[in-house]
Amino acid sequence: MAIPEYVVALRAKIGHDPLPLPGVIAVVLDDHDRVLLVRRSDTDDWALTTGCLEPGEQPAAGAIREVQEETGVDVTVERLLSAEALDLSVAPNGDQIYWLAIGLLCRATGGTAHVNDDESTDVAWFTADAVPPLPPHQQRCLTLALT
Repeated sequence: MAIPEYVVALRAKIGHDPLPLPGVIAVVLDDHDRVLLVRRSDTDDWALTTGCLEPGEQPAAGAIREVQEETGVDVTVERLLSAEALDLSVAPNGDQIYWLAIGLLCRATGGTAHVNDDESTDVAWFTADAVPPLPPHQQRCLTLALT
């Protein structure tokens, strides 16, 4: 996964110690309420579009940027779904992270879904009843979006 430059700079100072980071989870729906998912290149699992916010970046702007960067789909943000502090996670390189995950409901407004960077190997639309298993915090966001 692409690591933002500011995180690289912080890691040079603190090593693998726990670092709190803000991130977004974008639940993207189309006009038929299908859900946009990416297949992550690091785990091969299907997931909602996620990403780390840049310093000073508003969550809605970060979600719009991440969806465009990863899938080529243009979106508007409709509403906040959740703000959740996640348990400590450890990246494959040993970096420890406490994510503040901000879930946002987004609506597709244009573009064509495709793999648009090296963070995923596939991008696809799923009906709600065909969504593959998601990490628990992402499933919670999806459930909130569909209710």
